[in-house]
Amino acid sequence: MRNVGTGRVLQRVNVALDCIELKMLSGADVNVIAGKALQVSDAIISCQLDGKGGMIPIEDKDVIHCHQPCWLHLNYTHRESADWLMSTPLLPDAVRDALAGDSMRPRVSRLGDGTMITLRSVNLNSESRPDQLVVIRVFINEKLIVSTRQRKVFAIDEVLTDLQNGNGPVNGGTWLVEVCDALTDHTSEFIEELHDSIIELENAVVDQQVPPRGELALIRKQLIIMRRYMAPQRDVYSRIASERLPWMSDDDRRRMQDIADRLGRGLDDLDASVARTAVLADEISTVMAEAMNRRTYTMSLLAMIFLPTTFLTGLFGVNLGGIPGGNWHYGFGVFCLLLMGLVLGVAFWLRRRRWL
Repeated sequence: MRNVGTGRVLQRVNVALDCIELKMLSGADVNVIAGKALQVSDAIISCQLDGKGGMIPIEDKDVIHCHQPCWLHLNYTHRESADWLMSTPLLPDAVRDALAGDSMRPRVSRLGDGTMITLRSVNLNSESRPDQLVVIRVFINEKLIVSTRQRKVFAIDEVLTDLQNGNGPVNGGTWLVEVCDALTDHTSEFIEELHDSIIELENAVVDQQVPPRGELALIRKQLIIMRRYMAPQRDVYSRIASERLPWMSDDDRRRMQDIADRLGRGLDDLDASVARTAVLADEISTVMAEAMNRRTYTMSLLAMIFLPTTFLTGLFGVNLGGIPGGNWHYGFGVFCLLLMGLVLGVAFWLRRRRWL
């Protein structure tokens, strides 16, 4: 217990020293950050953009001149990352809880010289449905990008791969544009998959095949969830494109508006798909009703065909004297032939009346 308490005290002392060092550096140059202030032991990504499409790892002893922003990508459920989010002086107090997992719906907020953005992404993790959307939260200004998540976001991995290959974003505005572009690509691909699934169901219904129970309901649920979260996300993109953020160039704003328009077209496809599933549900109900009516009609015709024979067998089955042919050796065989002839006669009559 003493060791744990001592460790926590030392951690707080280190944070305090980092704050003092940061303030001293900031007093000399507002565009300088101590590398120690950005050290998070369980950070997923910790680097600085080099302005040429690559990245520079952040070392403990670095004194970072923020001509290009530094990027920290954290899992807010990890202890060290959570402690850093709650204690670092680099973040405004208003964004600490938001980065730690309180905000869920897509939104954007201006906070002084920075911007807090919450976005949703299609879930591409294994053993998860794509409609179980994951959340990415970003605080960004001219010298710092802090992004957090719980479940893996593949759009971040794509941007990181581009940086590692030297063809990634060159500044904070380009970084945000490329992340949003990757998120929208994944969303568009999932919408196309839903569209293909609806076409398969429509083809099956045309062939009078009823889909498995729950399949159409799952597609409609996925469409509704995507519509619910992607509509405000499109508005977030449009707002970012329209506001004069100091860390975004006019070209970045134009690209962001293109992304918003592309997501808007995806929303139009979602609306059309919701309408198509409603028509498809009605058509499936019609097919099932017609199948039930056909079965009921067939059973009714069979009952009608055998109704006279049922009457005769019931009549001749009474245990009373005087039944015709009761003492005749061939009486039963002749009676069966008469019943068969009666069945064929009724079937022929139904056929002529176009009931069969």
